[in-house]
Amino acid sequence: MTTPTSVPGARGADRGLALLRRVADHGLLWPVVALLVLVVACGVKSPGFLDVALRDGHLYGQLIDLLRNSATPLLLALGMCLVIATGGIDLSVGAVMAIALAVSLTFLDGAADPGAPATVLLAIGLGLAAGVVGGSFNGFMVAVLGIQPFIATMILMVAGRGIAMLITQGQITTVTSAPFKSIGSGFVLGVPTPVVIAAAAFVLVAVLVRRSALGMFLESIGINREASRLAGVRSRSTTWIVYVIAGTLAALAGLVYGAPTMAADANNIGLLKELDAIMVVVLGGTKLDGGRFNLGGLIAGALLLSALERAVIIFQLPSQTTPLFKAVVLIAVCVAGSPILRDRVQARRLRTRAARPVEVVA
Repeated sequence: MTTPTSVPGARGADRGLALLRRVADHGLLWPVVALLVLVVACGVKSPGFLDVALRDGHLYGQLIDLLRNSATPLLLALGMCLVIATGGIDLSVGAVMAIALAVSLTFLDGAADPGAPATVLLAIGLGLAAGVVGGSFNGFMVAVLGIQPFIATMILMVAGRGIAMLITQGQITTVTSAPFKSIGSGFVLGVPTPVVIAAAAFVLVAVLVRRSALGMFLESIGINREASRLAGVRSRSTTWIVYVIAGTLAALAGLVYGAPTMAADANNIGLLKELDAIMVVVLGGTKLDGGRFNLGGLIAGALLLSALERAVIIFQLPSQTTPLFKAVVLIAVCVAGSPILRDRVQARRLRTRAARPVEVVA
């Protein structure tokens, strides 16, 4: 009579296979792989791409520029992710960027001393207040009037640029203010200021939604709004708050994005940035049908988006091909992480394992 016995080391191998399987099934695997491939490819094409230098106590290099350029899409994606978690969408974030920057720079343009710290702080506050107003409008349309988020936010998306044009009187408003410019081009302890701002906003949002009941409320609303209401969740006020947060973060992104040039161009600031924000959310592993969301994935998504834009420059591709390049990578990442494809691979793996002969010893 023979009895099966475990092969020495088989248990450890099984644990290793289980770990690899969990990694393979993780939603961030393919975005991270795509990011690493792009970084390595850029490093091969441009040998100095991976170099980081410290000059005058500040960090410089293309990798540092990559982090700096990731700040704006990360700020936009933070608000977009929370809105999507409720089952909504915000198409107005690009227009809110333009409005916020127009408000801040127009105020500085009319100030007696645009470089005064108090004046700059007030200008920043006015820009963020414009984002709060825009987010409140979207929240009112969606949560109170019950208009579909796509339509409600499209209203501000279309009208927002007209509002920004009215504020700037149809001109490109330019101002000279070193403190305000430092928001987008300065350094804090050697780290670019946009990176610090984006990191602080990320931590603040993460604490807000993961250390309080807000995150659970968002997911419950996104999964089933009516059931969450019957369970006692204030879906109307929660949804309104989320759109206000998204508007505020969009305004902050507009200030960070426009500060280096100190020019408020209402026609171009934030143009199509709402699509970049949605792309970052998707790459980060959050589904557009609402419910569970992944904040950590937004970092990988924002870095991947910036790496794509940098790769177009390094490989000397026509700038017009950037959207196509983004689309190709997005398709590849989404297909690689497709649940159907993953299930088929898993089923094939199980069939292969079942077909293997079982070894027994006497």
